[in-house]
Amino acid sequence: MARRKKTPTIFENIEVIDAGARGKTVAKAPDGRVIFLTNTVPGDVVDIRTGKKRKAYYEGTGIKFHKYSDKRTEPVCEHFENCGGCKWQNMAYEHQLAYKENEVTNNLVRIGHLELPEVTPILGCEKQYFYRNKMEFSFSNSRWLTLEEINSDEEIDNRNACGFHISGMWDKILDVKKCHLQEDPSNDIRNFIKNFGIDNNLEFYNPRAQSGLLRTIMLRISSTGEIMVVIQFFKEDKVKREALLNALSQKFPQITSLQYVINGKGNDTLYDQDIILFKGRDHIFEEMEGLKFKIGPKSFYQTNSTQAYELYKITRDFANLSGNEVVYDFYTGTGTIAQFVAKKAKKVIGVEAVPEAIEDAKLNAQFNSIENVEFYAGDMKDVFNNAFISKHGQPDVIITDPPRDGMHKNVVAKILEISPKRIVYVSCNSATQARDLALMKEQYTIVKTQAVDMFPQTHHVENVVLLELK
Repeated sequence: MARRKKTPTIFENIEVIDAGARGKTVAKAPDGRVIFLTNTVPGDVVDIRTGKKRKAYYEGTGIKFHKYSDKRTEPVCEHFENCGGCKWQNMAYEHQLAYKENEVTNNLVRIGHLELPEVTPILGCEKQYFYRNKMEFSFSNSRWLTLEEINSDEEIDNRNACGFHISGMWDKILDVKKCHLQEDPSNDIRNFIKNFGIDNNLEFYNPRAQSGLLRTIMLRISSTGEIMVVIQFFKEDKVKREALLNALSQKFPQITSLQYVINGKGNDTLYDQDIILFKGRDHIFEEMEGLKFKIGPKSFYQTNSTQAYELYKITRDFANLSGNEVVYDFYTGTGTIAQFVAKKAKKVIGVEAVPEAIEDAKLNAQFNSIENVEFYAGDMKDVFNNAFISKHGQPDVIITDPPRDGMHKNVVAKILEISPKRIVYVSCNSATQARDLALMKEQYTIVKTQAVDMFPQTHHVENVVLLELK
């Protein structure tokens, strides 16, 4: 017997009151439960159709708008309704900043029960569009169709697409004509590759059948104007591959690094793949305050170069170095922060779990002639032990920039045991940051906190906190 489909609940004339986690907005249902919404802005008054109903909340969508919020603005991107990448593009930037700052403060106070000094206003980003230095696009021969296309009688012959995965649909790709996240010639390069593929019968990838030729593109454009293009093919077809790569390098002679991958495995991650150089060099350079950083296809580098510089300046300022300090830089990545603060420290010790990142860090330090930095690969909770401290000396300052999950509780415990004078905690997730800071509040006072917007038009926000020993 077929299960009866539940009829969705409709709530009428509901005011959207706040912005919540993961880019959703928040309203209150008549029964007092919270409703999380995906297509509204705080201040909108809407009728809501609920999808999921949980014990404490609903998930829903605005289906009729009675009043539009004065916080709204017109999205600049033609793909806004369908893409889901820049969820806040319909909210004016000053309001995005206000909600981000508010989220950070709320997390620190509500989750961490922390006493905060006067909060420094969030640092906004000068470039609200075209700010990313790295983008990845996927090919598919089963392009995602809009409702209009589905409902029309028009015959759709070409289903080839190059763009982004539709949220929740691993096999459907939204075809992107113009993306507002990476500066020119990003869109021109992507569209050229896509059109060349269509015109020359290069098969677009089919994730369900695991077939096709063109799989993904990775584009990096550095702040110095250098360009890296890495094209991922599902299988080797020398004639078609070389035709595309030659045409691309002729059309865009400014490409600094043109590379490719043959990847026939189930997922398209590049980290376990051999990346082959076709033309130019196998890396590009980023530059920051006279320091050069070599970036390869697998390198991690903050994806907003301009704002990363602002973030690092705040980190260095909070560290308040005089030239005599031993600094530990945890989760150092390719050692950018370590090298950025090195000239004001006695020595800097960087630790990172990814061995390739540490190799990059060592090369970059050599390249920049920085001799007072050392880098070690390993899991932080294993590396950061008594032998390590005995070898490198008691740190005066610890800078930590962990992944979204925050620091392992053993790392926090070890920091508390050795009690450095200052800790600068950089975080991309203020909820886990608040959890970690709560473990330190008996020993440390929060002296400063500064949110930094690295990703305009999205809900993501970085936060830097300075702790001093009581």
